[in-house]
Formats: sequence, C-alpha cells, structure tokens
Amino acid sequence: MDRRIQKTKDAITEAFVGLMAEKDFEQITINEIADRANVNRGTVYLHYVDKYDLLDQCIETHLNQLFQSCSPAEDTTGFSSKTSLLHTFEYLEQNAFFYSTMLKNKGIPAFRNRLMAMALHGLREQIDMSGINQNMNQEVLVQFLASAVVGVLEWWITHSMPYPATDMVEQFKLLLERFQIVRKELV
Repeated sequence: MDRRIQKTKDAITEAFVGLMAEKDFEQITINEIADRANVNRGTVYLHYVDKYDLLDQCIETHLNQLFQSCSPAEDTTGFSSKTSLLHTFEYLEQNAFFYSTMLKNKGIPAFRNRLMAMALHGLREQIDMSGINQNMNQEVLVQFLASAVVGVLEWWITHSMPYPATDMVEQFKLLLERFQIVRKELV
C-alpha cells in the first residue's frame, strides 16, 4: 500500500478512536472524523463506506493483530503457552488506548462479541478433555473459560492495567494449572 494512503488511513483511524474515547459511537459523524484527521469528508468516504465500516475495519485490524500476538510462532492456532500469553498482554499494554476505548464505549458491544468469538475459536482446540475434564461437556467448558478469559482481560484493560503483563501471565498460568483446563505442555 502506498505510504501516503496508509498515513491518511492511520490519521482517520486515530481521529475516530480519539472521538470514541470522548463520546458514544452513535454521536460521532463523518464530518467530525474528517475534521479531526485533517482530511476532507470525501477522503474518509474514499477509504470507508461509512462510520460502521470504519469501526469494522478498526476492530478487524486490531483483533487480527491480537490473535497474531497470542499465536505461538510454531503453530498459528495455539493460544495458551506462557510465551503466547506474555505476547498477548504486552500487545494489549502497547495498544491500551484502543482496547480501553472499545471496551468502555457503550455504543459498540460488537467489539466485545468479536473478542469473545476470537477467544472461543482459540480455546476450542486447547481444552484437555481427559482426566478431571473427561465427564464435562466440551462446549460448556469452552464457553466458561472464554467468558472468564475475556472477563479478566476486560477488567484488566478497563481498570488501567493495574498489574504488569508478567504478573497477569503468572496468574493465568496458575489458574489454568489449578483447574487442569488445558493440555499441560501448553502452559
């Protein structure tokens, strides 16, 4: 992609996220986004159909980057190795403003829903159904764990990340080990 185009799209995205930190999504207009990004309204429409398309593309980009950060290098479907968890929390720290804004803005529940879907997908293959989990329904266990993971991430992000990434990874690791939820070689 041409660097000028990328620079323009970055300015639009930054303006958009900045506005979402100040007001509800539904109150934001394309004119405000264009003014804040210092571009013409037509330039916004050149890259995005409307503000909903802009929101979708922002969410898609950041969740893809989040998924890539939590996938181990040797296997792009993994989720719960200690290194992967650390990369995930570090990525969230580096992009705290975006994730905090998305989770705090009441006008965009779609973000949390997509985050949950990503967690469900990533965890489905990781659940160890032997041993203590052998009599459990896998789908119920996956839903439980994904809700817990997303809930803790949401709490950590919306409370200004009160603990460092390394501490959060240790807590996740201890919880996963304690409840023997995932295969031992992954933790």
